[in-house]
Amino acid sequence: MADGITVVALGGAGAMGSAAVRLAATLPGIGSVVVADRDIDAANRLSVDLAQASAQVEARSIDVTDGRTLRELLDDADVIINTVGPFFRFGVGILQAAIETGTHYLDICDDWEPAVDMLELNCAAREAGICAVVGMGASPGMSNLLAAMAVSRLDVVDDLYTAWPVDVEGEDESVDTLSAAAVHWMQQISGKVPVVRAGRIVKEAPLRSISLELPGGRRGNAYVVGHPEPVMFHRTFRPSGHSANLMVITPETVAFLDVLRSDIDKGRIDLDSAAEELGKPSLSRMIRAAPRMLTRADHGSLPSFFASATGVLDGRKARVVARIADDSPVSELLSDMAGATGIPLALGLAQVVSRLADGTISDRVGVHSAESAIAPEVLFTALARLFDRTDWSEIVTVESEFS
Repeated sequence: MADGITVVALGGAGAMGSAAVRLAATLPGIGSVVVADRDIDAANRLSVDLAQASAQVEARSIDVTDGRTLRELLDDADVIINTVGPFFRFGVGILQAAIETGTHYLDICDDWEPAVDMLELNCAAREAGICAVVGMGASPGMSNLLAAMAVSRLDVVDDLYTAWPVDVEGEDESVDTLSAAAVHWMQQISGKVPVVRAGRIVKEAPLRSISLELPGGRRGNAYVVGHPEPVMFHRTFRPSGHSANLMVITPETVAFLDVLRSDIDKGRIDLDSAAEELGKPSLSRMIRAAPRMLTRADHGSLPSFFASATGVLDGRKARVVARIADDSPVSELLSDMAGATGIPLALGLAQVVSRLADGTISDRVGVHSAESAIAPEVLFTALARLFDRTDWSEIVTVESEFS
């Protein structure tokens, strides 16, 4: 085995996992990467593709529901990166295995239900001496770090939103090809989802329209979806007003999602079948969606990926937005769900590996959301350098104004 840290990439041959593995195999301090996937042929192909990487890459077959085999695999690892979704089915069990084997952990969990359960494993993780980061992808992940940058400009936080693009200017076009992501999406537009209201976590129906006015004169509407950010921010930033995760989305798409939501909630369709409709919408549901789109407000001039905070600065009401810059090459990355999720995961891994190398990992033991474990400026600077930029300020814009 090569010298350096050993990383196991669960689901590492999938779309998001392979994006993370390709970058992780080049990171300093990583000696070997084990691509562990139920599709061993895909895992083998990826290991061959990365034969010249600085880290040794090998393939392993794994069924994450086989607890004994999973623990045997993790016993030989220093860190695990987990991209096996949907997380409401698999997330908690995999983190529990990492805690039992003393393996540091990062994932891209974007389901709020398991995120809550995993954050409750904080004491167990601390006792095991591991650092676990839940939700280090795009949203949650980069969105949390943008929120941290916005919050840092305020003395008091009232409202806090994160927002990500669905079908705006070609964003997110690959969602229907990623089955786990599509099933996740159907889970998070149905039932009730968590938001912060008056400083408390409450459950509300998703797809409610939120009107936003941001610094720089940007304004428009975005729609509530179930993601972990509100429950995470309730723990870390304690907003006293409202907090929700939002989709920047066209009226046509949100109207169709509303039809799917209604049918899921009434038991007319299950999550897997609803996910299939994202790629092949039925005529009957398209007809039902048509009148609904007329009542849905447009996203206007809102940025595609941002965090917005309102509160108090120096005794005055203020609002802040931290967003991916319009002219940044990272804005193009957002149209690739695999890269937009897998690359931040690998860059979060780089910070954990660095702490393992310098002995400061003990400062981060426990279960964390991204904003409490990952340094925003460090991650965004690393991301900028992947696109031949030198500093985070070349890809992230932070604007403030008094209101």
